[in-house]
Amino acid sequence: MVVVGETTIDVDVLVIGGGPGGYVAAIRARDLGRSVHLVERAELGGVCLNRGCIPSKALITAAHQFQGARDGEEIGFLIDGLKLDLSRLQAWKDSRVKTLTGGVEKLLRGRGVEIIQGSAYFVGPKEVRVYEGAEFTRYRFHSAIIATGSRPIELPGLPFGGRILSSTEALNIRELPERLVIVGGGYIGVELGQMFAKLGSKVTILEGAPHILPSYEEDVVRLLKRRLKKDGVTVIEGVKVRSAEQDETSVTVTYVEGTDRAGEEGEKVRALTADYVLVTVGRRPNTDDLGLDVAGVKVDERGFIPVNDQLKTNVEGIYAIGDIVPGPALAHKASYEGKIAAEVIAGRRAYVQYRAIPAVVYSDPEIATVGMNVREAEAAGEKVKSASFPYAANGRALTQNAKEGFVRLIFTEEDEVLLGATVVGAGASELIGELTLAIEMGATLMDLALTIHAHPTLSEMIMEAADVGIGLPVHVLGTQRT
Repeated sequence: MVVVGETTIDVDVLVIGGGPGGYVAAIRARDLGRSVHLVERAELGGVCLNRGCIPSKALITAAHQFQGARDGEEIGFLIDGLKLDLSRLQAWKDSRVKTLTGGVEKLLRGRGVEIIQGSAYFVGPKEVRVYEGAEFTRYRFHSAIIATGSRPIELPGLPFGGRILSSTEALNIRELPERLVIVGGGYIGVELGQMFAKLGSKVTILEGAPHILPSYEEDVVRLLKRRLKKDGVTVIEGVKVRSAEQDETSVTVTYVEGTDRAGEEGEKVRALTADYVLVTVGRRPNTDDLGLDVAGVKVDERGFIPVNDQLKTNVEGIYAIGDIVPGPALAHKASYEGKIAAEVIAGRRAYVQYRAIPAVVYSDPEIATVGMNVREAEAAGEKVKSASFPYAANGRALTQNAKEGFVRLIFTEEDEVLLGATVVGAGASELIGELTLAIEMGATLMDLALTIHAHPTLSEMIMEAADVGIGLPVHVLGTQRT
């Protein structure tokens, strides 16, 4: 029975947010014997399932298949009259999302988690109001896990609306743009830009840093840029976008080219006109409308909630996980943190350990990393070496017509313990799992080299790169070790 008004309902664990951090935390806490209530103001599954990871990967996969069918002459596919039905593609994508979000609800209800629809607002360090329209219900909790996620950053000169899109609108677009400008060359901009290009749009990416994917190594980006060029994507780097003007049929973006952005003599002001502009310059934490100040929860200048290694905030009994705490905004990081927070609440000795968080760019070729690269390892005081193996020397890659890319291992010079890895190429998102486990287990190059891998597979390249690292390469000439 729901009581509204000033009556307060006592609950054990209150989870605020039903995304990949919140719903996983709720399930784990319930499985550990706690009574759990979960508050969600929109859809279960959060941004990831509804407006991010899942719909984007569905469309990206479809775009790869569309291009593969269109460009299949080399392997004997001669297809006349191939065309895209965007409305059917969107309907298929939506059905995948519905299946997964429905599954989340089934899992929560099956565990006995109480689902509350509404927006939570703290009215004290142990109490929230959950608003459903004009009415609200008060909940007093023993423990609370804040998992409210993030939202796209809006630029002052490019407010969302009309033909200026965030990733949310782009993933639900009902007409394929003939021309699309993307502001921001991070992983979201690259993924969606290449997706639209493969479906037939003329895409231009504007990036403020010296190169797209600024946190990745130059040889990784160089390989990707070659593919983007082949797909017809124009990349313009080192620019500052000023504004966008739109009408009923188009939008024009004005930007400054080059390093001189102060308005001094010699700067180059450019303009691009497109059907739509997609802004992908990052995300900001959803912490500004929760009443955290009333609860006494500290928030830093960027809106993140500082936590310790048990995800505890400065307020006893309140935890925070996912995009609202420092660190990469990744769904799997949020899920991991949700499990840890639930374990701590249940009285177990659990602590976060971020030694090996994989990250994937679902571009073509895919890019996957885990642990440290050479620069990061050296900055941490480690003496390291690296070893690489090319996709072009792998039989399975050649039979998949996917010869671009490499597997790179980073390991300590003295005892050859794996510290990090980079995979660029087809299936990188799957290969990174083995390497993540290897780092977590403290594996050495010899451990990887002596692990029998099935043939022919892409995963053999991990073994082959380890062979290179120990100085005994089989399927490449030279050491390929630095």
